[in-house]
Amino acid sequence: MKQDKKIQQYLLTGLISIIPIYLTYWIIKNLFLFFSGPGGIIVGLFLPDFINQNFEFGGITLLSLLQKILGFILTIGSLYFLGLIISNVFGKKLYKLFESLLEKIPFVSKVYKSIKQITASLSGANSKAFQKVVLVEYPRKGLWTIAMVTGETLDDKDEKYYNIFVPTTPNPTSGYLLFIKSTETKKLDVSVEEGLKIIVSGGMISPEKLNINE
Repeated sequence: MKQDKKIQQYLLTGLISIIPIYLTYWIIKNLFLFFSGPGGIIVGLFLPDFINQNFEFGGITLLSLLQKILGFILTIGSLYFLGLIISNVFGKKLYKLFESLLEKIPFVSKVYKSIKQITASLSGANSKAFQKVVLVEYPRKGLWTIAMVTGETLDDKDEKYYNIFVPTTPNPTSGYLLFIKSTETKKLDVSVEEGLKIIVSGGMISPEKLNINE
């Protein structure tokens, strides 16, 4: 029995040690493929057909490898250039014009606005989107959930209520909206970015100690 437990322990230890490595590889690989895709299509139009097709690296031909690498560089460069253009006055006007055209399309406008609000909140583009991280007693007493304060509201008795967004794990773009008395929350002494990391990782990435301000 003791030997069986040791075998199980070693297997579990090996599994736990390999999961972060595999997930890191998987994320980097898929990000690379995602960003190399758009640019790779354009690069493929200009790469000469006489490039050695017999040379392979990891099961990928030289032509395909070059297409992916150059496509990745082209996509990243294009995103940088796009950001550079939108950052100046003329670029902002063009971007707003494009947005105004999208907002005139019935279904597309709703989808675009929703996605834009989510990305702005998560990227920190809107500094007031998530104001601070709190703990709320939800979904029942005795259970505490990490949530984000998105605003404040006063009731007819001038009592302060927080507008609370409770993100889901591991996808923080969905969640629940709660209105709760500010006195019924506990402020966490962590930044919004740290709070999101805790949520996305399912608690695997978290400080050793959480300072809670009553």
